[in-house]
Amino acid sequence: QVQLVESGGGLVQPGGSLRLSCAASGSILSINSMGWYRQAPGKERELVAAITSGGSTDYSNSVKGRFTISRDNAKYTVYLQMTSLKPEDTAVYYCYGAILTAFGFESDYWGQGTQVTVSS
Repeated sequence: QVQLVESGGGLVQPGGSLRLSCAASGSILSINSMGWYRQAPGKERELVAAITSGGSTDYSNSVKGRFTISRDNAKYTVYLQMTSLKPEDTAVYYCYGAILTAFGFESDYWGQGTQVTVSS
């Protein structure tokens, strides 16, 4: 059984910084891509950032230059360092991992979501 547990969300002021973490555990053989989606109230879920096992990254245009995604392959953990936060960044952030389990199942797994609120 694979689980992804997120942490690091909270309330910050505009211009502030926050780091999200997401650790995967369970019967993991390998993890290809990992990343983050977010969903604001009344809006569809959007991809924020993704990173491959080799370190290649992709970002949404709305966060380029402000957010940095990274991962620790040994710990099965992905991070999202968020700086220069704006009220528009307020959303529930969900991490995911494309994971091959030790029992032969390849699938995307999702964290439970962590709330990020940017407000004065």
